[in-house]
Amino acid sequence: MLCDLCHKNTATVHLTEIINGKIMELHICHECAHLRADEFKHQLNIAEFLGGVTVRESREDDSDSLCCPFCGINFDDFKKKGLLGCARCYTAFGHRLIAIIKKIHGTLYYRGKISPAVSEEVILDKKLADLRKRLERSVQIEAYEEAADIRDKIKELEKRIKLRGSKT
Repeated sequence: MLCDLCHKNTATVHLTEIINGKIMELHICHECAHLRADEFKHQLNIAEFLGGVTVRESREDDSDSLCCPFCGINFDDFKKKGLLGCARCYTAFGHRLIAIIKKIHGTLYYRGKISPAVSEEVILDKKLADLRKRLERSVQIEAYEEAADIRDKIKELEKRIKLRGSKT
């Protein structure tokens, strides 16, 4: 994949921004990322974000001394650094991590990525399934304008799939 900015080098930095449910992706090379580093300095730090997300959980639980029995890291350290100490921290902080993961990703399940070697048909089918899930969520939260946009994208994608199927 080529850099979205210079269109010359291979993209090695991948940025995803989600604002009001709209996903914006930027794929840039190392050189462009380095040149534009100042633009990204003011982006949210993951440790700051996790600290903000977990403040409410901490107050609800009142167990700020929660600590991993294996590595000794406490939950406050995790909030500050954004890093766990070991694999067993997932068990020690389980219920709090689940809330954070749901808040950040919207789900607890990894949907995976598709290899570039996979056929376009599989990629289109995955996009269609993702759009249908987004449509369902939009209707559930009564975001009808967004749902209408997604519905239109689904129709376009279904036409593309149908045309692709008739060519083979």
